[in-house]
Amino acid sequence: MELKRQLYEALAPEARRSGLSMTNACIVGLVILSFLFLALETEPVLQAVPGWKQAFDIFNITVVVIFALEYVARVWCAGIDPQYRGLGGRLRYMAKFYSIADLLAFLPELVLMAMGHGSSLLVLRVLRLARLMKIARFIPAFGALGAAVRRASSLLLTSLALAVTLVYVAAVLLYFVEGVGGEQQEAFASIPRAIWWSVATLTTVGYGDVYPITPLGRFCAGIIAIAGIGVVALPAGVFASAFSDELRERELARLREELEQTRADTAAEKMDD
Repeated sequence: MELKRQLYEALAPEARRSGLSMTNACIVGLVILSFLFLALETEPVLQAVPGWKQAFDIFNITVVVIFALEYVARVWCAGIDPQYRGLGGRLRYMAKFYSIADLLAFLPELVLMAMGHGSSLLVLRVLRLARLMKIARFIPAFGALGAAVRRASSLLLTSLALAVTLVYVAAVLLYFVEGVGGEQQEAFASIPRAIWWSVATLTTVGYGDVYPITPLGRFCAGIIAIAGIGVVALPAGVFASAFSDELRERELARLREELEQTRADTAAEKMDD
């Protein structure tokens, strides 16, 4: 029981008031190292060196084993929290977002390794990106980010609907102006093809690979490009406002908690006197 409590205090961020435990700091460092090795593995010069390739394989196997042991330890000691006691509690813990992220951080690669596939499979490198979610639980900004998205979800969906509508309308307009009634460019020969130009224009990317050449087409494109500025700015403003509100409320909650703790400590000191 004492070992389980020690593991819980070392692994559960909520068990500490501030800062990372040494165990979690090592986990974060290991995730960052795995991303560094992921980048280095794609370098052909290093792949050609036998020693480096062996080092990559050993490191990847070690990381998978450590993350697997970490996951088992987290599930085992989760029962310290009353809401996760018993089999049902453990299942609820395993269904949490961060628990699923911990599972994805090692299980797919572990299964493929057990099946005898080499660690150089491209699919394994892609699945390692799931390890980024492991860091999210230790960075409060990620929690605030998700809360801000939920807070502004209705407005963001409205902005998305407006953007999709404008993209389609712009594609239809340029299809009839350039593809049918204009120079009949290949890029505007159909509405699906015109959507690529519409997306690039409304997002202000402007690759320049497709563009209207008729006077009417250019006029319409100019109007659409100006409208695209608002389409991009609207969701950004909505999200920035929601994120700011979320951070402010969290700061106020933290200050209230500190004030209540100070009052409790003061009351306890008076009782001792």
